[in-house]
Amino acid sequence: MAIHELSAQALSQAIHARQHTCREVMQAYLDRIGLINPRFNALVSLQPADALLRQADECDQALARGHSRGWLHGIPLAFKDLVDVAGIPTTCGSVLLRDHIPRQDALLVQRLKAQGGLVIGKTNTPEWALGSNTFNPVFGATGNAYHPAHTAGGSSGGAAVALAHRMLPLADGSDFMGSLRNPAAWNNVFGMRPSQGRVPAFPAHDVWVNQLSTDGPMARHVSDLARLLETMSGFDPRSPLSLDDLPVGWSQQLRPHAKALRIGWLGDLNGYLPMEDGVLDACDNGLRRLSDLGAHVEPASPTFSPEAVWQTWLAWRRVLTASRLAPMVARGREACKAEALWECDQAIGMTANDFLQASTERTAFYQQVLTMFDDHDVLVMPSAQVWPFAIDTRWPSVIHTANGAVTMDTYHRWMEVVLYPSLAGLPSLNVPCGFNPQGLPMGMQLIGKPRGDLAVLALGLAYEEAIGDWLSVRPAVPSFG
Repeated sequence: MAIHELSAQALSQAIHARQHTCREVMQAYLDRIGLINPRFNALVSLQPADALLRQADECDQALARGHSRGWLHGIPLAFKDLVDVAGIPTTCGSVLLRDHIPRQDALLVQRLKAQGGLVIGKTNTPEWALGSNTFNPVFGATGNAYHPAHTAGGSSGGAAVALAHRMLPLADGSDFMGSLRNPAAWNNVFGMRPSQGRVPAFPAHDVWVNQLSTDGPMARHVSDLARLLETMSGFDPRSPLSLDDLPVGWSQQLRPHAKALRIGWLGDLNGYLPMEDGVLDACDNGLRRLSDLGAHVEPASPTFSPEAVWQTWLAWRRVLTASRLAPMVARGREACKAEALWECDQAIGMTANDFLQASTERTAFYQQVLTMFDDHDVLVMPSAQVWPFAIDTRWPSVIHTANGAVTMDTYHRWMEVVLYPSLAGLPSLNVPCGFNPQGLPMGMQLIGKPRGDLAVLALGLAYEEAIGDWLSVRPAVPSFG
């Protein structure tokens, strides 16, 4: 099997067994990137090949001395272009940060480097990670792995495409409003938003309130995703709300489990969420696979008011987003995308009492969601409300449902389906659920109980075994004529 076809853990085993040298691995991935990336633009700020090969040689020399840095020893990695890697630009897709080169690694990078990972560059992201369409004025747009004239999703679009095209064995992403789950769904890979606090972030401008966004893992295999999540996670005192409630080595102890699980299908929330034709049908196919595994799948009704939750979400989002972006807008308003300006402008005039009221409403929503787990072990929803759209469409202003067109009133309303796990702090794993007649992928969310990451991953492992036909559908390698 070609090096780039190996799972991350199989690649790790091959390196440690000296079946492949780290130099061979690095060269194989550089060759793959050279073939694929010019067409899809998933990887940016790529580092010089000669420097990367020297780092690979150092890893080989360490193994020759009997020293392994960890399970990622010599494995190429690329971090989302929001994450600081010392010596590599962190642009956040903004011209204002085009020349920003951090001096220190983020905690996430420190943890993966400590296991031996070699950083080859960054993965592309929308400007300021706003919007589920990966394009920015610094690096341009990232095309969908299966149809590059369509969007890759976002904001972890570059990561998802790099995984689907075997340019990376693993990837990190971040998720505020589906930024891990949406691109994973649209590129036929797995992406997980972990429980709030599972993956600590540092540096961070606030470690107490700003907890809606979280880093998380992406992979082509659930077992790889779990191993990466374990490497990312764990308490850090600089992130005081981070979790440390899982045993060491938990990812290697996971086993597939679906039989007799009670699965609650929330679908479109009894017609509240407009869905493009075919999305729910694709999810129905995925639900049948869960039933075939012995899970009990039944319809579930929300115990909350979706429109009230949307208004609560808007309040939280505008406060947290504006606090992050306001310094950049002040530095160069004319250089910021319209969606960033809208978020900041929406926050003007909000008072502390307004935000505390939104926090009270969020608390009520959380308590309402908890009651749903009295009857269900896992909740399931689509990972998107539309299929991947044309890459030159900024965002869908209308969703064309089977019953007519529904106009969207914000740039992110068409992604409302993913906000529920985010606002409740619940683990949510995107799993592939098939393709439409045009060959575009779709996914669905497996949503777990509070801190129920392991149960969601165990279900994901079982589900992966049942969808080999969908996972075997590979994106075409581009031809340059």
